[in-house]
Amino acid sequence: MSDKRRPLLIVEDDPALQKQLKWAFNDYEPVLAQDRASALAQLRRYEPAVVMMDLGLPPQPDDPIEGYRLLQEILAAAPDTKIIVLTGQSDRSNALQAIALGAYDFYEKPFEPEMLRLTIERAYRLYELQLENRRLLEHSAGSALSGIITRDPEMLRLCRITEKVAATDATVLLLGESGTGKELFARALHDRSSRRSERFVAINCAAIPETLLESELFGYEKGAFTGAAKQTPGKVETADRGTLFLDEIGDLPAALQAKLLRFLQQRVIERIGGREEIAVDVRIVCATNQNLKDLIANSRFREDLYYRLAEIVLEIPPLRVRHGDAGLLAHAFMRRFAAAQRRGAMTLLPETIDALEAHAWPGNIRELENVIKRAVIMAESSAIRVPDLGLDSAREAEALNIRQVRDEAERLAVVRALGRVDGNLSKAAELLGVSRPTLYDLMNRFGLKGGRAIALEDA
Repeated sequence: MSDKRRPLLIVEDDPALQKQLKWAFNDYEPVLAQDRASALAQLRRYEPAVVMMDLGLPPQPDDPIEGYRLLQEILAAAPDTKIIVLTGQSDRSNALQAIALGAYDFYEKPFEPEMLRLTIERAYRLYELQLENRRLLEHSAGSALSGIITRDPEMLRLCRITEKVAATDATVLLLGESGTGKELFARALHDRSSRRSERFVAINCAAIPETLLESELFGYEKGAFTGAAKQTPGKVETADRGTLFLDEIGDLPAALQAKLLRFLQQRVIERIGGREEIAVDVRIVCATNQNLKDLIANSRFREDLYYRLAEIVLEIPPLRVRHGDAGLLAHAFMRRFAAAQRRGAMTLLPETIDALEAHAWPGNIRELENVIKRAVIMAESSAIRVPDLGLDSAREAEALNIRQVRDEAERLAVVRALGRVDGNLSKAAELLGVSRPTLYDLMNRFGLKGGRAIALEDA
């Protein structure tokens, strides 16, 4: 956009004001329209990033209804367009209604060109930021870890380990609090492996009653028990040549622990009521939010089974210690839910991001996802505010320890800035008060240069 004049659509029915606006903003490419029909025609022709419009348009210039209609039609045709409403001092309530309908901002007449120019430039910068974010998402969409969004160094390290381990048949144990994304890592292990063309079968060991869990896992023969009307393979057999994900493995009953151990040792199963041994080639991935070593100490989990499952252990950190990730995830969830709810382009205000970063997130990413979904639905305008989040409480933002070295302080500042601006390097440099080359040097020094924000597709 910087290589040529950027189109600025001006919708105004007063010829004198049209001329004044065109003269004041001639460093853009002013595109004029005097009513709703001509504005839509110019929108299709020039595809402007920013529209400046009066609400009072023909055939009822004293009524804002025509302006409201045009605003909604512009956002329906081009949801990312930034609309700045020009309004008289007595029409402030109409301007606020326009903001609620999705306008970017409003400015009262008579206008000061230099002040209005600042608003226009901010609108262009936001539009360009959203385009860059979309390009980043499209660039990373093919990743096997595309369900994960992070710039946290520890999470990026786990992603690199996952890419290495996926190519093997090693049994992987995923540890972490509820809602940290353990199933996303399990699916990434499958999608990156040679088994990716086969089935990924998941079962939650805590969600199925103990009396039914054995038949769910290992299947049964016809007539094995009352209601067994036909031969039915279990999840282990169904996942043959693919991946079996055992979620909440810490809740597996003792009797089934022994049967699972036997399968892991011999790689054969017997259906309930059957006598035939069935060989199964399956990769096992397990997950739990419990401390298995504590369960072993209390005789609630078999130590020999633990060492069979823990060939590779990945411990996923909670969201509260992933610096900058709350902001990145919030932007991604906002885009997804805004599209699903047909809300058009939405933004997170700086104070809203502050509140998100200060919250402890006991429910981790699952809680954040629900909070943002609620905020998208409840927000009265295109800007999500702190009350829209519905957070009951928040902790104070964690301060850096005075004994920490300068490098650690700078590293945290960089990852937080990147999260706050959704990965935009120019904006991050501006927030940090450094040049873009300096930011590149900092990212290189802290190992963040190659660390990508991995796009969320279907988390």
